[in-house]
Amino acid sequence: MRSRLIRPDLGLLLALALVAGGSSSAAMELPALPDSIGDAMAQASPQEMADYRRRLKEYEEAQAPCTTYWTSISDKRRGRNAKRRGGQQITLDDYVLTHPPTCSGPKKPIDPSAPERPPRKALPMVPDLIEAAAEQFQFKPQRPSSEIDFKRAYAKVASSLGLTREQAVRVYSFETGGNGNYDMQSGYRGPGTRPISTAIGYNQLLTTNSVELMAEQGDAILKARQQKALTLSGPARKTLDDKIAVVKRMVAFAQSVPDTWAEHEKLADTPKGWALHAMVLDIDVGPHLQTHKLLTSVIFARQKGCNRPLSAAELEMMNLTGDGTGLDMVTMPQAMRERVPTANFFQRGGYERNPVASRNNTVAKLLAVTDQRMDFNSNKPGAIELAGAF
Repeated sequence: MRSRLIRPDLGLLLALALVAGGSSSAAMELPALPDSIGDAMAQASPQEMADYRRRLKEYEEAQAPCTTYWTSISDKRRGRNAKRRGGQQITLDDYVLTHPPTCSGPKKPIDPSAPERPPRKALPMVPDLIEAAAEQFQFKPQRPSSEIDFKRAYAKVASSLGLTREQAVRVYSFETGGNGNYDMQSGYRGPGTRPISTAIGYNQLLTTNSVELMAEQGDAILKARQQKALTLSGPARKTLDDKIAVVKRMVAFAQSVPDTWAEHEKLADTPKGWALHAMVLDIDVGPHLQTHKLLTSVIFARQKGCNRPLSAAELEMMNLTGDGTGLDMVTMPQAMRERVPTANFFQRGGYERNPVASRNNTVAKLLAVTDQRMDFNSNKPGAIELAGAF
């Protein structure tokens, strides 16, 4: 999987290219602004624009200390990445060792000349994913007859591929609160509520995770299903053979773009991407997707020279933040963990929206509170049942 920051936040970048010093004919060849933008700009009076610029200046002056701080975070991160590529040792000097300043003041003003943003698309829910699978691949995920059936299937796959019971159960405890079901969607609490993300299941896979796993691990998943098919006959064999044919089509779709998070994210926000995410619910394929979500982090750490077993809390850091960012934390000596602020591993918006990371503001504290939550939630019925499934 590709490196990324914690639960990647979407950023918007609007670049306006101006031709400077060109002839009048070159200027006339510039494309006209779309009508919607031109109309919006025409509706902003000179007085409104002057007031906006004044308030924007006040906002930027109030935010200057924070802007400087988070710029230094980005600069240090680029420096660490460059040193790693060059095989150089990372030291304390490669991190920002102060905590973020508090910047109050006025809210950022809205540009009156900017076009209105379109409303956000509603997040797909489990019924939407199942419907997409039927429409796009003429397939319905084979859901388990009971929760314990899915837990047993997950435990079997996880054990066979090298995850320990402690790793699997404690990550499940942290991600689901110790009682999550295989089809649990983040933030959804029953009729009348809406999910806060597309994350589903024991390890809370996002739609993009499912697309990425199909692209990168799909061949291994297919091989495992094909080996199982050899042990079956009759209707059970035909059901699995049909499912294998569907998975092949899904893998081909996931592999149709370059292997990057950004490209997989684009596919994930399509009906076919939703259909791939529905496979998280399937009793055959879902346990493989959930397992590989963690296993790829273990493999990534080994490839980067971290050969010791990862604790569940360390594995969770990689699960949450992405492999590259997570490895930065888990390979850090304890003395450095005590001093390095967690802000080094976030973008500003993500950090300010994450009270756990901001309150537990060093790497050591963040790992410790993760362990504490795992300890507590591992005693809940769902976690105890999953442990028994191993």
